[in-house]
Amino acid sequence: MIYDAPTPARSPRTLELSADFVVVGGGLAGTCAAIAAARAGLKVVLLQDRPVLGGNSSSEVRLWVLGATSHLGNNNRWAREGGVIDEILVENLHRNREGNPVFFDAILLEKAIAEPNLTLLLNTVVHEAFKAGDSRIEAVGAFCSQNSTRYIARAPFFCDASGDGILGFLAGAAFRMGAEARAEFDEAFAPDAAYGELLGHTLYFYTKDTGQPVRYVPPAFALADITKIPRFKSFNAQDFGCRLWWIEYGGRLDTVHDTETIKWELWKIVHGVWNHIKNSGNFPEAANLTLEWLGAIPGKRESRRFEGDFILSQRDLIEQREHPDVVSYGGWSIDLHPADGVYSPLSGCNQWHARGVYQIPYRCLYSRNIDNLFLAGRLISVSHVAFGSTRVMGTCAHGGQAVALAAAHCLRHGVHPRDLLAPERMAALQTELQRTGQFLPRRRRVDADDLAQRAVLSATSELVFTGLPPDGPALRLEHGWAQMIPVPAGRVPRFEITADLAASTTVVVELRTSDHPDNHTPDRVLARREVVLPAGPDQILPLDFGVVLAEARYVFVTFPANPVVTLPTSQLRVTGLLAVSKYENRAVSNYGEQIPPPDIGVERFEFWCPRRRPGSHNLALRIAPGLAIFAAVNPVNGIARPTCASNAWVAALDDPAPALTLAWPAPQTIRRVLLTFDTDYDHPAESTLLGHPENEMPFCVKSFVLRTGDGRVLAEVHDNHQTRAEITLPEAVITDRLVLELGPTHGGAPAALFEIACFR
Repeated sequence: MIYDAPTPARSPRTLELSADFVVVGGGLAGTCAAIAAARAGLKVVLLQDRPVLGGNSSSEVRLWVLGATSHLGNNNRWAREGGVIDEILVENLHRNREGNPVFFDAILLEKAIAEPNLTLLLNTVVHEAFKAGDSRIEAVGAFCSQNSTRYIARAPFFCDASGDGILGFLAGAAFRMGAEARAEFDEAFAPDAAYGELLGHTLYFYTKDTGQPVRYVPPAFALADITKIPRFKSFNAQDFGCRLWWIEYGGRLDTVHDTETIKWELWKIVHGVWNHIKNSGNFPEAANLTLEWLGAIPGKRESRRFEGDFILSQRDLIEQREHPDVVSYGGWSIDLHPADGVYSPLSGCNQWHARGVYQIPYRCLYSRNIDNLFLAGRLISVSHVAFGSTRVMGTCAHGGQAVALAAAHCLRHGVHPRDLLAPERMAALQTELQRTGQFLPRRRRVDADDLAQRAVLSATSELVFTGLPPDGPALRLEHGWAQMIPVPAGRVPRFEITADLAASTTVVVELRTSDHPDNHTPDRVLARREVVLPAGPDQILPLDFGVVLAEARYVFVTFPANPVVTLPTSQLRVTGLLAVSKYENRAVSNYGEQIPPPDIGVERFEFWCPRRRPGSHNLALRIAPGLAIFAAVNPVNGIARPTCASNAWVAALDDPAPALTLAWPAPQTIRRVLLTFDTDYDHPAESTLLGHPENEMPFCVKSFVLRTGDGRVLAEVHDNHQTRAEITLPEAVITDRLVLELGPTHGGAPAALFEIACFR
């Protein structure tokens, strides 16, 4: 029995925590920041005001994770974010390809609690900021209603990844809310007052077929007149979850303080929509459906944006401007929504894409006036227009990892976040980010500490690309199709393909490439050929374009739509090779070609995108002379994914035991080895709802053995499905050779390796 005598007042139990880094907000940005910081050796406290991690990706909201890949709907090839978020998405695919959001919760929680340096506090709401002077946070105060405990968390560095920016707000950090005028950043796409200055919130719902009729009686607060929603005729009995992202409201309100009001309006709307589907008589197919789940908290899009030393804006994205302090990247469209949301007569979104991914500089990821406050997630230092792209969760998570390693550098060297802008410090941060799997566009990792970059590499074989076998399904050119091939500088080889023609026709073929070597928008026509062929099968189409390339880049052997032509495809999948099609993906405003109004500062170009597996196949071209594009030296070139080249070593198809050897002129002391495999960075790996055709990426090596030159086994793995493998030896080994033996891949593709790095 517990008895306490009457007292005038009581205070909750208070616990004080001391850490190196306190992260406020457990969405994907905060979760990835906390995990990355803990792995970097920092003692981390992660404060999350919800019972699970993941924010909008959690089972409380159920939005799929997306970033630069944009549902495979734009020209950003191999653009899935790397590092911690890649590890999470690949693991989710391995365990949960059906996209159950409850399982995604569990994976996030598992990743967090696996880190001994990380203290996770769920259901814990930050409500105080303690300052040491005007420009420094000393501690945060938070309260957990579940255990009635108050926490005081102290640290030299803090990160606000809370979405609404509660810590930055309480600490007095400079912030903005709403849209900037066009003139401030010369942003032609800046919205006017009629369109609105804020994006609203959304509530999702899930349905279930019970196998028998289910009645539905709406609550009294349900929206009675469905015609108040101008697009009500778009509702149907099939769509649910985040396919109904446009059930949006609140952009005319205060999206921080009016959230409860917005939530009630969204509940009203969803029940009104479900009443329409169940009881209007227009959807007999909904008779057996029930409303299985409705979100209790809305998914938020926009509220506060905090000011760093730089504010990213429209031109940075569209022009793909380069920044010396690049630490992350984005590639989602500039995706702005009308402020009236579901009640607006306008289209639910206004998406405009860039030709490729864009850089996010470090100066956007810390507060300009609070010396020890980092920024992560949707609240980073960007304009409203740029926010339309940077706000998506894959991009937010990638930036969170950058913040984590920046905090580690600051703690290690006793400096402030802004001090990392010194060139030598920034270079060190960028190199460390790349070592952890972070992709930095247009920046090669040149790493003085990486022993592998000093080694001589050789392999049992290298795939010389001479074409693909015609063993796949026939492809009729109802849409334009193109085969992407990485070609080194010099003369483009000759191509040949065998076509079946239903009638005599002129077959048009174009050799295209991108405006920039690292982009994958085929907007430059290098050469065009027109060949008249008679009707019949097995018509040989020879192609010698006579083009000489000044630098390595992808070329597109492009076949415009011609329904009388059928081309052969191949079942063989090879790292860095991809066929793309000029077809529409309206989910991301891809109508085959982006044709913007002339006054919004966005470029016109075509979309050439791959189909999802299992429906995607390479074109069965033949090539002469063969291309030596998969060399053994590629894994130490400092780029761990396809860009202007494959950047991978790929073994020959007939190599029964592929092996890569690193040799040094003198013995080296090695303690740690990093490997990067191909888990198809082009695949978006959406976390929920969509589902995927496989549990493991077909290009990924599933087993490998690492040996010294004299045959001693250092590591042996037989169940790999992840992008990266980090091998830390119990004791350092001294050797002048390492041999990496690769086993088969999960999908029958030839064994491939993007990167190997070795450290003392």
